[in-house]
Amino acid sequence: MKTPYAPNFTASDAIQSIPGSRVKVIFGEGNLNRLGDIAKSQGASRVLLVTDKGIVDAGHAERAVRAVYRAGLVVHVYDDVGENPTTRHVDGALLLAQKHKPDFIVGLGGGSSMDCAKGANFLYTNGGRMPDYWGVNKATRPMLPMIAIPTTAGTGSDAQSFALISDPETHQKMACGDEKALPRLAILDPELTATQPAKVAAATGIDAVAHAVETAATTKRNDTSRALSRQAWSLLESSYEKAITRPAENPESRKNMLLGAHLAGAAIENSMLGAAHACANPLTAKFDVVHGVAVGLMLPWVVRFNAKENGNPYADIGDAEHVARRIESMLDAANLPKRLSDCGVTEESLPELAAMAATQWTAGFNPRHVGERELLQVYRSAM
Repeated sequence: MKTPYAPNFTASDAIQSIPGSRVKVIFGEGNLNRLGDIAKSQGASRVLLVTDKGIVDAGHAERAVRAVYRAGLVVHVYDDVGENPTTRHVDGALLLAQKHKPDFIVGLGGGSSMDCAKGANFLYTNGGRMPDYWGVNKATRPMLPMIAIPTTAGTGSDAQSFALISDPETHQKMACGDEKALPRLAILDPELTATQPAKVAAATGIDAVAHAVETAATTKRNDTSRALSRQAWSLLESSYEKAITRPAENPESRKNMLLGAHLAGAAIENSMLGAAHACANPLTAKFDVVHGVAVGLMLPWVVRFNAKENGNPYADIGDAEHVARRIESMLDAANLPKRLSDCGVTEESLPELAAMAATQWTAGFNPRHVGERELLQVYRSAM
């Protein structure tokens, strides 16, 4: 495969490194079928596979289990992960781990499955509850080695040391990060993204786009993250429409989206996210807007807001207004909403949303200062 970032991806069965990502990658079609041999080569003997019902229905979980059995390993499956995983989902996976004593963990699915696998890993190896790990590097004991296998080109969780776990009562998202939670390997198998429902592909793809855009501008960005953001944007921006509207006809675009999402995830590890993600989380909590839809809707307005007083913090990927319009054209192609009113959000709810957004961790890394007043301004522009 030829890409502007990783021209050396030629062998689908080789463990390879990507500059700027600390996760080793095996990239190529059909590599899910090699999961058992890959896990065995990393020292696994008893595997906990964390996934969701949609992945089971698509047949991917069964393929993974067969691959593990063929390698002579024991595997147990937790398949009850929900969208935006909560502590309840993590506790379910933990119970299975405590019963079967795995020495290796695999997260197969979208960001929810991979995050739930990380969450269970925290609790199984270090004890306690998920709120104990809210923040950075709070685990004191080693964690199980993990393989992350994304089935969507979206969250980039396969390149990150963070698990986003929600409180089921308050809907507060807890970002639990630890170097020990970073996957050892990511299997990027483009065949897996071919079965995504169109709506899922659109929402997760625009989430990956948002990662590339926001990491390019945060106050924490550095030379490594800037290179990753540029290349992720190049891959994602050039491939998004083809990958979501005609996936079967455009396998190369799906490959680019999968690699671009991983690079954008690695950019988050080296940079951070900004106000678009801070604004998106309250929309999910209060109006049940899917995360990718929420962040994609808010992104053009945040880009324009940030560019008003900071010159162009997005200069690494292009002119700010051009970037905003390009994002809007992707939203149009995917039939995703561009206005909050299209999602049932009311003018009266905006102050509460702004207050919630101001408490989000990512707001602190936005290139332009954002408090409740500024975030209310952004929300109003998006109505």
